[in-house]
Amino acid sequence: MILAGDIGGTKTHLALFDNTTRIKEKRYISRDFSCFETILEDFLEGNDSKIRKACFGVAGPVINGMCSLTNLSWQIETERLKEKLGVDGVWLINDLVAMASAIPFLDPEDIETLQPGTPVTDGRISVISAGTGLGQAFLIPAGNGKYIVLDSEGGHCDFSPRNKLESELLFFLQKKYSRISLERVLSGPGLLDIYGFIRSTSNEGDSQGKFEAIDYPSSIVEKAIAKSSPVCEQTLKLFVSLYGAVAGNLALQYLSNGGVYLAGGIAPKIIPLLREGDFMEGFLSKGRFEKYLLGVPVKVVTDESAPLFGAAQYATAF
Repeated sequence: MILAGDIGGTKTHLALFDNTTRIKEKRYISRDFSCFETILEDFLEGNDSKIRKACFGVAGPVINGMCSLTNLSWQIETERLKEKLGVDGVWLINDLVAMASAIPFLDPEDIETLQPGTPVTDGRISVISAGTGLGQAFLIPAGNGKYIVLDSEGGHCDFSPRNKLESELLFFLQKKYSRISLERVLSGPGLLDIYGFIRSTSNEGDSQGKFEAIDYPSSIVEKAIAKSSPVCEQTLKLFVSLYGAVAGNLALQYLSNGGVYLAGGIAPKIIPLLREGDFMEGFLSKGRFEKYLLGVPVKVVTDESAPLFGAAQYATAF
């Protein structure tokens, strides 16, 4: 058996695999637990199957087999997990490495296409994932349909506004944070901050003539898709445009002629908005390189279990 995990600031998702067949899985709310080991004990309670290998995708940089999660006060260590599981084959990998490891194995029904492009066989692939944070990873072709997966903390690069509205957003955020990274904008918390910014500059309230207090990104998404709140619609319009611009930058930085894949918890929920044009306009608006970007496939990963499968595939390779 292979034990695989997708460990993030919002949720932790664990599964047991027999080769590529999922035998058992369970989801947990991460903040309900003081440490990952407690979740692991609950998941493995009553399990009689021998675990041969284990691989966990974690939302943070992995250094010397250890990870302090970026958006959660957990520290996870490979050596401690080896002792707890009684297994030598244990790997901690960045959560986007886990997601990226699944990309070559995804079925057509696990993907929504925003731009078909002209994919290059065994081309370079970029993955960008907005959720609790903003993750990035890259797949470099290694021949025979195989890839080398590179991790990244590119989500913590500086946010650079493209126009007056985005400059005003930057100034708004600088009143709250000492530094504005891409993740401060393109994430669930970032979506809430954009909503606060739009609300502060808008004269439009809700149907009662006043603004509704919104505490959850999902509420903004629901109201924007339902077109029941002009402020939420404007919020998602700006968020989607920024998402497209950053994804387009990624495609140029790594010449992603095999495609750019949007993963994470937000993109699958806003596909109707991603199709409205602001995303692709942001993606393609790169001056002389617009023609190149028209050839880059752009897709959304809709299978929320993909990082689990990717972690299992990573373990299988060793």
